[in-house]
Amino acid sequence: MPASDAILDIEDIASRIRAGERRALARGITLIESTRKDHRTLAHRLMERLGAPGSVARRIGLSGTPGVGKSTFIEAMGLKLVEAGHRVAVLAVDPSSTVSGGSILGDKTRMEQLSRHPSAFIRPSPSDGTLGGVARRTRETIRLVEAAGFDTVLVETVGVGQSETMVVEMTDIFLLLLAPAGGDELQGVKRGIMEIADVIVVNKADGALKPVAESTRVDYAGALRLMRRGPDDPDGYPCALTCSAATGDGLDEVWQAICKLHDWRVAEGHVVEARARQGAIALHRALEQGVLKAVFADPEISRALRQAEHAVAGGHIEPEAAAAGIVSMIGGRSADG
Repeated sequence: MPASDAILDIEDIASRIRAGERRALARGITLIESTRKDHRTLAHRLMERLGAPGSVARRIGLSGTPGVGKSTFIEAMGLKLVEAGHRVAVLAVDPSSTVSGGSILGDKTRMEQLSRHPSAFIRPSPSDGTLGGVARRTRETIRLVEAAGFDTVLVETVGVGQSETMVVEMTDIFLLLLAPAGGDELQGVKRGIMEIADVIVVNKADGALKPVAESTRVDYAGALRLMRRGPDDPDGYPCALTCSAATGDGLDEVWQAICKLHDWRVAEGHVVEARARQGAIALHRALEQGVLKAVFADPEISRALRQAEHAVAGGHIEPEAAAAGIVSMIGGRSADG
């Protein structure tokens, strides 16, 4: 494709995305997720054409323990929101197949009603080995759905773990979904993820589990009081609530808690500040990836790296010392160049 045609094509895609066309949005996301060099160039052009969104969408990160019902919760909440006039985008990050590299679970099949609604857009993306519970291009995908006019963006992570905290680097509110539990089960939730949760929701608060869910909520509310907070929290946050995604009980209260916190952070300027920090973090991560790619692309440095790997594997040199040698080599080549 000639360069001029590529630019015209990108202009067309950008225009259609801004008009809210779902097919163009899906095509744009596929483009930014591609690792092909020519596609990366086009993806950068697309992001430039789209620019900043006209309004601030609510970016909500969501994680939860296995079996807690994340998809059921998102579908129930999403249906409530679209019926209330919101446009909802769900970016669901699934584990990757080690064979095909594709998404294993496929959230569209688990959110059938929401996926068919004209005011909702669901995009499952494989994690592709990326740590942090998110996909490699989740941040750029958020910007695309915002440009398409979606005012609520739900980013569902792979699952609870030590690395899930990366979702906080690209969202405004972090919601942690938990199941009714007690005793040893409560200890299974990592402190790190508890410390970044803005809203904790104990799901499945219905039937015989309702009193257990309330007891769990009280336990987590007590734990939250012993942790943080900083200047980004009004009175009453972080908070712990209960709901039942199956019956819909408590969903309104959860959404009200999210909106209250988000609106407060917007009014106080915290969302703008946080997104500026997130942009700087994204820059540093992109720079790290670019430097590594450049290192592996240089034949001499790549050869030296393989030699260093063998030396480390044989116990002849410590990893830090080997890395220092590679860094010194890179610095020397930069000075020569």
